[in-house]
Amino acid sequence: MITAPLADGVIDVHAHWLPRDLFDLPPGAPYGPMHDREGQLYLGDLPLSIATEAMSDEAAIIDDMDRAGVGVRVLSAPPFAFPLRGGDGADRYAAEFNQALAKLVARGNGRLAGLGIVSLDAGPDFAASSVPRQLDHLAAVEGIAGVAIPPVVEGRSFDGAALRHVLTEAARRDLAVLVHPMQIGRPEWAQFYLVNLIGNPVETATAIATLILGGLQEELPALRICFLHGGGCAPGLLGRWTHGWQMRADVRSHTTRPPAEAFRRLYFDTITHGVPQLELLKELAGEDKIVCGSDYPFDMAEGDPARFAVEHGPGEESLVRAARAFLGVRAGGAFDADPPESP
Repeated sequence: MITAPLADGVIDVHAHWLPRDLFDLPPGAPYGPMHDREGQLYLGDLPLSIATEAMSDEAAIIDDMDRAGVGVRVLSAPPFAFPLRGGDGADRYAAEFNQALAKLVARGNGRLAGLGIVSLDAGPDFAASSVPRQLDHLAAVEGIAGVAIPPVVEGRSFDGAALRHVLTEAARRDLAVLVHPMQIGRPEWAQFYLVNLIGNPVETATAIATLILGGLQEELPALRICFLHGGGCAPGLLGRWTHGWQMRADVRSHTTRPPAEAFRRLYFDTITHGVPQLELLKELAGEDKIVCGSDYPFDMAEGDPARFAVEHGPGEESLVRAARAFLGVRAGGAFDADPPESP
């Protein structure tokens, strides 16, 4: 929860941080571990083109915020640090990250907020899973607004039980959910960084489609969920989804809400890497659902996030209002966000 005052200025909801003592990554991580080589960050043998201090050091984060004109930065784990399995090792990793994040945010004097992580497991026994307990902890920590999750776990998105479980429990606790792609590889994406340039937008679009067409977005009207990188491919595909929903019974079998209508109830960040793409997103999502993102400190980050978002997005006042609504910021004991619509 966030009840303490936040600093003035643009709120960057999409930025990453990981303390150095968690560079080994959780059990079962598909990449890694992370490590430092002469000041540069590596994921296994892959250079990330990131200074190690940019990922792990508080001072470097604040300096970048000052340079970029960002008032508040919401930090979450890099996606390769998501615990994709249950068990004691994953639970311990999530607890250590969440505890370290809470301490960092507490030192931030209103300039930092956080989104924690939970152990993800595609197994069927959710009654015994750690997710409810972990989310209870996050909901009780000042400065932690919610949870960051991947769009796919073991080949299933929000049509699968694992991620549906997380969204249901997060909505029950008024926690925000940030969805960040995992950069899952495929043979045809082996060159030219296509695993990121194509893979990330496809993962995000898949998650949005399963959330909407699977009826989960309709089932959870209180859910505050944000999709990154401008919604990936989804804005360009929304017309096709709508046509399919109108023409095919199987496409509309789980939802009464047309995709274009459901799309306007989701949040999206401004990392579109192009003005026409951001203009399309504003038209389809509505200006009240657009929040500033940077993707700090990765190579695909928007280098001047506040300026890009303010000049080409809905403007600073709208960006801040949308970010506070997404995060569920409380002021004087009441939500700043508008109450959720009825399904």
